[in-house]
Amino acid sequence: MSTPSFSNVTVDAKANVYFEGRVVSHTVHFGDGSKKTVGLIYAGEYHFGTGAPERMEIIAGDCKVVLDGTTEVVAVGAGGHFDVAGNSGFTITVSVGICEYVCSFLS
Repeated sequence: MSTPSFSNVTVDAKANVYFEGRVVSHTVHFGDGSKKTVGLIYAGEYHFGTGAPERMEIIAGDCKVVLDGTTEVVAVGAGGHFDVAGNSGFTITVSVGICEYVCSFLS
């Protein structure tokens, strides 16, 4: 699995910090107006709401995810991804270590 890299982008130096620093990301802006966030999730369980549909790609580490409105626990490891509907949410659990991700906002 190759690690994603991005060219010709602008990155917000100010971090998005959630859950007392247990989840941290930076926003990456592309020339076409699209954006992604890249970040780290430390061990713990967290719930996020979505406005737009999202794709979460796991770059390193492991997590378990439950999408809002479901009870199915889905394990996702490095190289995997999960999609979240707009105006919805998900609970993500990292049991040990750090989970690294890229979040793409889908149209």
